[in-house]
Amino acid sequence: QVQLVESGGGLVQAGGSLRLSCAASGHTFNYYNVAWFRQAPGKEREFVAAMTWNGTSTLYTDSAKGRFTISRDSAKNRVYLQMNSLKPEDTAVYYCAADRVYPLPILPTSWHDWGRGTQVAVSS
Repeated sequence: QVQLVESGGGLVQAGGSLRLSCAASGHTFNYYNVAWFRQAPGKEREFVAAMTWNGTSTLYTDSAKGRFTISRDSAKNRVYLQMNSLKPEDTAVYYCAADRVYPLPILPTSWHDWGRGTQVAVSS
């Protein structure tokens, strides 16, 4: 099990960028696959992006492809989500998740460890 803490959210205008960060604790974190999910008010939590423990494989939801990039820094035990060309529909609470499950799942129930989330708001 790992502990996850997200940061980097905020208010940004449409077309702007944000970089979310997820700090992880736990000496085995480098062997965990990681993911970002988001949840807008009144909606279910949805998959955004995921990366394998060694960074060799990534997965993105269609709306994130070409705009968002997931990355990790194993030396710092951190995971990032670079978000560019933000749209108002990207407004949500963004969550970091970790698990050893493979292939990378897109269902939230398949991921075991979660952070508390960071709010992203995109104004039009």
